[in-house]
Amino acid sequence: MIEDLIKFSLRNRFVVLLIAAGLFAWGIFSVKTSKIDAIPDLSENQVIVFTEWMGRSPQLIEDQITYPLVTNLQGLPQVKYVRGTSMFGMSFVYVIFNDDTEVYWARERVLERLNYAARLLPGGVSPTLGPDGTGVGHILWYTLNAPGMDLGEQRAVQDWYVKFGLQNVPGVAEIASFGGFQKQYQVTLDPNKLTYYGLSVPQVIGAIRANNNEAGGRKFELSGIGYIIKTTGYLQSVEQIQNIPLKTISSVPVRVADVATVQMTGETRLGIFDLNGQGEAVGGIVVMRYGENADEVIGNVKKKMEEVAKGLPKGVTFNIVYDRSGLIQESVASIQHTLIEEMIVVSLVVILFLLHWRSAISIIIQIPITIATSFILLNAFNISSNIMSLTGIALAIGVIVDNGIIMAENAYKNLAIRQAELTNRQPSEVPPGPVNGAAPATGNNGQGGHNNGQSDAGSRLVKPTPQTR
Repeated sequence: MIEDLIKFSLRNRFVVLLIAAGLFAWGIFSVKTSKIDAIPDLSENQVIVFTEWMGRSPQLIEDQITYPLVTNLQGLPQVKYVRGTSMFGMSFVYVIFNDDTEVYWARERVLERLNYAARLLPGGVSPTLGPDGTGVGHILWYTLNAPGMDLGEQRAVQDWYVKFGLQNVPGVAEIASFGGFQKQYQVTLDPNKLTYYGLSVPQVIGAIRANNNEAGGRKFELSGIGYIIKTTGYLQSVEQIQNIPLKTISSVPVRVADVATVQMTGETRLGIFDLNGQGEAVGGIVVMRYGENADEVIGNVKKKMEEVAKGLPKGVTFNIVYDRSGLIQESVASIQHTLIEEMIVVSLVVILFLLHWRSAISIIIQIPITIATSFILLNAFNISSNIMSLTGIALAIGVIVDNGIIMAENAYKNLAIRQAELTNRQPSEVPPGPVNGAAPATGNNGQGGHNNGQSDAGSRLVKPTPQTR
């Protein structure tokens, strides 16, 4: 088969050159469209299930949420194993699938099973899927530089403006906010006053919940004009919460302010975010979606930041604290520089080794064609151009030219052997015609230099001797 392929290539040189040119052009296109990242994504194919039940201990979270979810998610197809973690007020379940499982198919299977497992959880608890990112999906971190603005206002700007603007960038799975205070209304009950008025905690909670609601009415016509009835019942200030009635004693209403203290403050935090020892900061983490081009996504996020910055309050700017694009560009540039150096060195070695420019060019031209073709395979198998993959290509340059050198040397050797065989078959000295009555030596049959008119490769021609009278 190899011999037939070589014969076909030698007899159809134009077709071979055309195929090589096509592969090289396709490879150049693949280089431009290849996904670029600094490090390879070696994280497991996983789906994260997050459940929040604030105020509960880790042991209660484990018994009521984590254990029921883990036991029900173990029977999914193509699942390797299921891990669960319980902490104060939160539960994390990691469903690890086989490496060849399509990530969005896996998320659909988990979501189907959660619809069944939700009935085993406490009331009001609903598990949710984590973002469709990976362990190396944190591609950019930023903070808000907002002098004169408190942490609560900064977090409000981040959650209600910046986050929604950056989430629309293609390839972004999530904008995870961190730092600051999340504003909320807190009602602090006085147990002694509750006992005095004969109230319980569920009664206070039910009264506040019932008064923080809106309901729609119906449409009616009056004098040929249609009217739509609606109610406005959402709580919008501390005073409105304080004036909610809980019960009536002797025609006197007992309000929330009579049994509790109402204030607007931040949600209870489990940690803080400090920037370079200069104090707390508010910002977000850009999480890249699975299988996206990190370099391209970072560029799109930065362009979107320029648009979002136009709507920020006066004096508020973005401060990028982690940007992987710098590492990506430096890593790829270093490998590209190494590739170019190796191509030059290998080319010089080939020229000095063969001392024949035509053979050297035929071998050197394999280097760019093979490298370009390797990017076609990288894109076909959805492998990004990172430090590991580009280093593998750099190490393979020597192997690429080895075959060409061996083939060229073997071709020269066979040509030399064939030329020597043809030289041995030719006469070492051509006999001249009769001079001064000289005649060539004759064979047994009286025919000069021939036996029966046929050439004999093993016979020798005898030099004629002059005759004297």
